[in-house]
Amino acid sequence: MALSRRQLIAAAAVGGTVAALGMPASRAEDRVLGTDEFRSLATRGYNRRFEARPAKIFVPTGAEEVRRAVAEAVAGNSPIAARSGGHCFDDFVDNDRTRSIIDLGRMNAVFWDERHRAFSVDAGADIGGVYQALHRWGVTVPGGICLGVGMGGHVCGGGYGPLSRRFGLVADHLAGVEVVTVDAEGTAKVVVATADGPDRDLWWAHTGGGGGNFGVVTRFLLRSPESDGADPAHALPKPPRSMLSARLIVPITTEDSFVRLLTNYLGFFEHHSAPGNEFAGLYAPLMIRTTGTGAAEMLILFDAETPHARARYDEFVATVSDGVFPPPILTPLTELSYADTVNQVYYAKGVNTTRVKVKAAYLRAAYSPDQLRVFYRYITDLRFLGESQLEFLPFGGAINAVAGDATAMPARDSFMKMLIHASWRLPSDDDRYVRWAREMYRDVHAETGGVPVPNETYGGSYINYPDPDLADAEWNTSGLPWHAFYYGGNYRRLLRVKAAVDPGNVFQHRLSIGRPDW
Repeated sequence: MALSRRQLIAAAAVGGTVAALGMPASRAEDRVLGTDEFRSLATRGYNRRFEARPAKIFVPTGAEEVRRAVAEAVAGNSPIAARSGGHCFDDFVDNDRTRSIIDLGRMNAVFWDERHRAFSVDAGADIGGVYQALHRWGVTVPGGICLGVGMGGHVCGGGYGPLSRRFGLVADHLAGVEVVTVDAEGTAKVVVATADGPDRDLWWAHTGGGGGNFGVVTRFLLRSPESDGADPAHALPKPPRSMLSARLIVPITTEDSFVRLLTNYLGFFEHHSAPGNEFAGLYAPLMIRTTGTGAAEMLILFDAETPHARARYDEFVATVSDGVFPPPILTPLTELSYADTVNQVYYAKGVNTTRVKVKAAYLRAAYSPDQLRVFYRYITDLRFLGESQLEFLPFGGAINAVAGDATAMPARDSFMKMLIHASWRLPSDDDRYVRWAREMYRDVHAETGGVPVPNETYGGSYINYPDPDLADAEWNTSGLPWHAFYYGGNYRRLLRVKAAVDPGNVFQHRLSIGRPDW
């Protein structure tokens, strides 16, 4: 049911909003958001399949305002969801159950915190803003390639991107986290949990345990494990001075050419997946769109400081292109500074206008030719032309140098992520596109119950690409619970953290730690 105009206006007259605007508390009744402004905040989620219908939206500017917002929601028995960038693929925020959204979009500061000897990054900051802010110190984090994604969910799920094969996950550089939790008495409090402090378990839970599980993160403290924090210029990785970039475009006209391309590509990264390998500076995501005949495009990014970088780039292109017909089209190779690569080559911020369903898997070994033929059959289905795509995202390298239980994210022995990204525009097409994605995923993983059961071939999946189907016996016939795919053996520890810091199960969603009440 849509909210009335009175509900829309009244919903915005809340303490967090007032505090965010710097208005005295005594004037709270004087400030309400207009209907259009409220609707804009309510609908700024990425996936148009899901619509938020909150009674209140809090827009705080600091941790204390977040604490007050959480306290008000708890006192009113109003289910809470926090939003940073708004890019969650599923309905963890935008659903009929959530009544109070804590929108962190105005919390986007990045600064050096002398007390904690770490970079303080607000949860509402987007990846692009973080890169830009850190540039003044000559450092960076190995975050994502999509510049508009918010740090709040990105870091909590692990966080990876073009530099991760060199520097690991963003979570590997997480020294601490500031989070608003709710105790057994229903009292909201601000906790700073660090890697070496008394709340270490809460810190650990945020190194890949997923967002929306333990409280509302207000900021992250970022510092690499090998740094003592004495100098901010050495507290995080130094980015490459410059990067090589090009695009490889492959018009796939036959099933055989598709299988050859994917076999070459997956085989290359499987072979070069060890930490410190000579291609650790290479990131080359492959995207195959549903264009009827199939069209693949690969963005190639290579750290130009890699020894013999140009020769290694040529070797990669030759290996991937070998035997593929018609031959791939290669755009001219360019070399840009790291900052210019981020600004000109990484994916720009924007507003998504499509409806989405995603399904993902970690690969420990390459898909077989028969499995690749299943992908080909679905990706070239003429009934699904448009904006959907099959993606492969290189993993491994430095990511795999960390023990599987050192962080909450256990998949530290995979070399690739596979992502089915179904995308369409009309609500009337929801059922058929969702089924297309589900059936493709099921058929590719038919030998393991329709899902990537962690074994010698698969490493499960990535919580930042959430898929509630893993908790549905219709689509997961493996007998394994959903959390085995995202957390493996780390789930027991996550349950203990959840029981300790959120005993009332205030923070929950469809794949939350513990058992959701809905």
